[in-house]
Amino acid sequence: METRKTLPRAVLARIYFIDRQIASGKYPDCKYLAKEYEVGTATIYRDIEYMRDILGAPIEYCPKNRGWYYEEKSFRLPARFASAADMLALGMAKSLLSLYKNTPLYESAKRLLDDITAPLSPDEAASVKQAAWYENRIIVPPVAFAPVNADVWEIIVDAMKENRLLSFEYKGIYDDAYKSRLVRPYQLLFDTGAWYLYAYAEERSAMRLFSLSRIQKAALTNERFTLPKDFDYCAKNDGSYFGVFIGNKKRYKISFSSWLAQDIQDRQWASDQKIQRNKDGQGIIISFSSTQYEKVLSWVLSYGSGVRPIEPPELVKEWKKTIHVLYEKVKE
Repeated sequence: METRKTLPRAVLARIYFIDRQIASGKYPDCKYLAKEYEVGTATIYRDIEYMRDILGAPIEYCPKNRGWYYEEKSFRLPARFASAADMLALGMAKSLLSLYKNTPLYESAKRLLDDITAPLSPDEAASVKQAAWYENRIIVPPVAFAPVNADVWEIIVDAMKENRLLSFEYKGIYDDAYKSRLVRPYQLLFDTGAWYLYAYAEERSAMRLFSLSRIQKAALTNERFTLPKDFDYCAKNDGSYFGVFIGNKKRYKISFSSWLAQDIQDRQWASDQKIQRNKDGQGIIISFSSTQYEKVLSWVLSYGSGVRPIEPPELVKEWKKTIHVLYEKVKE
């Protein structure tokens, strides 16, 4: 059997998928495998030929059951066709998938990674157990999430794939009722447990963000659009890392107390950030550019008494206003 270098990386996941399906003993045929993996039957035939002739898999066709099976029932493709480092990284990626557990992406992505990291053959079972040491050691703690309707997700994905205008009913955060929307869907964005549609709104003639959890009755239209060259959200909102928000770029300058200084300095908040010590030597001042005003405001407020905004003026004004409102509530 040849080494992993003979196995094209592009077909690695599909090869392990076919291996798992055949080993299940269900006698899958090429039509079934092609449909499940969403490829052509010719591709599956080539993969099976590769597995049999190059990888030495004992694949046979059963006329009675009209499908493929392993002549050696215990046979499984070993994981050595991918490097140990690759397999470890992919296994850890399965842990990171928990970020998307409550979204339509999760099952498909997990199934794909399961195919790639398929179990080794029985005689190497001990290695499998050892290889999975990270499963309860590298984790992503759960975060609050906004549920997404699977049907809405699929329709939006189809609209983006075909560049077709999309209609739906939407309830904005300050709206009392759902309203009809007609948009050109550009991108899906993920931000701390929630998905957003970045789209050109026909009725506003401007770019807007729509929370998928507040979209209902989504439907494709027959009208198509041309995707503009400057459609990318990141290209238009590049520079700061505060999440999903559309706004005008502003320059920020914010002072943090000494007990917060290390935490602020540990992270990259913007590509152009600059950090300097306060004149009195107590704490730091961070300055950066961002298009995400509301996100920055929430970030500032989250640090309570340990922060003081300096620029821009509107941020300072909004910060003071919020503090006064909170003070009035405390007095109640």
